[in-house]
Amino acid sequence: MLNKIKEFMSNQVEETSPKKAKKDKHSEKENVLQQELETLQSELEESKDKYLRLFAEFDNFKKRSVKERFELMKTAAQETLTALLPVLDDFDRAKKSADNGNETFSEGVALVYQKLYSILEHKGLKSMESTGVDFDPEWHEAITDIPAPTEDMKGKVIDTVEKGYVLNDKIIRYAKVVVAK
Repeated sequence: MLNKIKEFMSNQVEETSPKKAKKDKHSEKENVLQQELETLQSELEESKDKYLRLFAEFDNFKKRSVKERFELMKTAAQETLTALLPVLDDFDRAKKSADNGNETFSEGVALVYQKLYSILEHKGLKSMESTGVDFDPEWHEAITDIPAPTEDMKGKVIDTVEKGYVLNDKIIRYAKVVVAK
């Protein structure tokens, strides 16, 4: 009987050893496959992250390009309008001289002046009103300063030598002014 038990036990050991080895091989393969799966999943997550970042970057680029083109279109005529500013200055001086009674400012010239000025305003050009306002270095260029005639005029613009102009909320020429000190 003892021999039969020993025999039975040895048969069991022999039978379990190949099964165990098979099981070990199978679990080893499972571990390798599990590691590969985890590696592929991490690579997929990394690729998704890169894709999302690249897509967001491209979207920002498109928005920035559209904004830059819009800004360029708004200020495309800036060079031309800046070249016309001396003509406006001459018209203003001629009109001022005619208003003082020194010369005549014909009706036709007044109409041309008005038409030119309205077209430029329609394109976004606005003149700065400087005389009598507080001096602001963001808007004015001080040519000189003179003693203030009254205390309340200190720090204010006394006279505008050359008008300043703004094109679509962007300064294209600073007003040249005389400031009271």
